[in-house]
Amino acid sequence: MPQVDAAASPLVDRLVGHPIATDVAVIGPDGVAGGAGTYGAIAARARLLAATLRRGRPSLDGARVAFLVPPSRSFADVLLGIWFAGGAAVPLSPLHSASELSHLVGDSAPTTLIASSELAPRLEPLRDGRPLLKTDDRHAPFIGESAANAADAPALVLYTSGTTGKPKGVMLSHGAVAATLRALESAWHWQRTDHLLHVLPLHHTHGVVVALLGALWSGATARFADFDARNVWELMADSTLFMAVPTMHHKLMEAYRAADDVTRARWSGNARRLRLVTSGSAALSPALLDAFAAATGQTILERYGMTEIGMALGNPYDGPRVAGSVGVPFPGVEIDIVDDQGASLGEGEAGELRVRSPQMFSGYLGDAAATAASFDEKGRFRTGDTGLRGDDGGIRLLGRTSTDVLKSGGYKLSALEIEESLRAHPAIAEVAVIGVADETWGDAVTACVVLREGHTLALDELRAWSKEQMAPYKVPRGLQLVAELPRNPMGKVQKQALHAMLARKA
Repeated sequence: MPQVDAAASPLVDRLVGHPIATDVAVIGPDGVAGGAGTYGAIAARARLLAATLRRGRPSLDGARVAFLVPPSRSFADVLLGIWFAGGAAVPLSPLHSASELSHLVGDSAPTTLIASSELAPRLEPLRDGRPLLKTDDRHAPFIGESAANAADAPALVLYTSGTTGKPKGVMLSHGAVAATLRALESAWHWQRTDHLLHVLPLHHTHGVVVALLGALWSGATARFADFDARNVWELMADSTLFMAVPTMHHKLMEAYRAADDVTRARWSGNARRLRLVTSGSAALSPALLDAFAAATGQTILERYGMTEIGMALGNPYDGPRVAGSVGVPFPGVEIDIVDDQGASLGEGEAGELRVRSPQMFSGYLGDAAATAASFDEKGRFRTGDTGLRGDDGGIRLLGRTSTDVLKSGGYKLSALEIEESLRAHPAIAEVAVIGVADETWGDAVTACVVLREGHTLALDELRAWSKEQMAPYKVPRGLQLVAELPRNPMGKVQKQALHAMLARKA
C-alpha cells in the first residue's frame, strides 16, 4: 500500500479557513441560506461539538464516531466537529434499514453515536452503553485548540456498496481525502463562486467527498435537495455544478420527455447555465449522454473512481468528452491494465484496471487479510473492473470483472456493451445483462428487461431484432421480464440479486 506522509494534514484548516467567514457554505433542503449556513457559523458549531466529544482530552486519537444525520447544515457541523475532536467519522444514512444500521455500527465499533433528533430513535437500540448525542443538544464551551490531525490519521470510514459481498469499512486518511480534493479542484476548476446542486447520498464517497467536501474545499456553496426530477430541473437555474449517478440522469430525461414544450424550454435554459455536469458511480450510457446533450447543450463529464482509490480517471474539463470513455488519469494517479498474470497490456487489449494513487485508502477496517489481497505484488490496487485503453489514451470500461465480463462460447463479452445496444429497442425501458451458467455456452447471455409502458416482448422477437444490431455471439439467449432492476442507493444495478432471482425461478 502507498505510504502517506505523517506531517500535519491541511484538510480541516482548508475546509473552514476561508478568508470570508460570512460566505454561505451549505443551504439545507428548505432552501433557506441565512447566517446558520455560513463557513463561520458551521465552524463555530463544529468546535462546540468537538469540545463535548473530547470531554477534556486533547484528542480522540482516531476513535470512530458514527452519525445519522440527513443532508443538512447539521451534517457539515457533525463531520467537521468529529475532525476538530481528532476522531474518524462514520456517516450512516437514513436510507439504511435497521439491520444495515446494526451491521455498520457493530462493524465500525464507534465510541460515540450522534443523530438528529428525528433519527435518534433508530440508533437508540444500538447504543450498547455508548453516548448518543443529538445535533440540537447544548454542547460544552470550546476552550483551547482543535486536535491536530496528521495526514495519515483516519478521517472517514465509508462502507462499500456490498455488490460483491458484505459491505466493508474503507478507511480514508486526512491525506488521502485532501489528495482527492486537490485533484478535483484542479481538474474541474472549482471556484468560490460555485453553487453545487447536491442530490447524492452522503454515506458514499461520491456524495460526501467529491460533492460536499469538494465544495467546502474551494469555498463554494452546496445546496442540498431531495432528488425529484422536476424540482432538480428547476433548481438548476441557480446552480453552476450538478453531480449525479446515471439513474438520476435517466430520470431527468424521462421527466423532460414527459413535459410540455414550454416547460422543456425553461428546463433547457436552466441547464445551460451550469458550467459542469458530471456522472459517476456507475457506467453512463452513451445514448443517455447524447440525449442530455441534445436537450441541454451540456455534455456530461464522466469520471471513474472507487471508495478505495478516490477519483482515478476523468474526461477533460476543456476538450472533447468521449461517449463510453471514463477518460485519462487524474494527476498523480497511475493506471495499469493487466492480464490474468498481472502483466501490462497494450492499447485495445482488455484486462483488469489496477491503480496506484496518493488518494488510496489505508485499509479495510478490521480485515488485514482483505486489505492485503486487494493489492498485487507491485502495490497496485486490484479494482475488479475490466477496461481497455483507446488510441486517444482514454480508458473504456467493460464492466465488473466478476459480473459484467461474460465468457460465452469462447468469447469474452462486455455486458455493458450489449446493454447499450439493447436500450435502443423500442420496448425496453431498462435492461441489465447477466451470464447464466450453461453447459453449452458457459455464460448464456441473458437480458433482464423492464418494459416500456404498453409494450410486450418475447425472446424470439428480441433475438431477431438483436441480430441486426450485434454479432451473433452477443445476441441474448435468455430473456427475463422484471418490474424493476434491483439497485443500491448509488444507482448501481445489483446483478447478484438478479442471479439469485433467476436461481429461485429455476
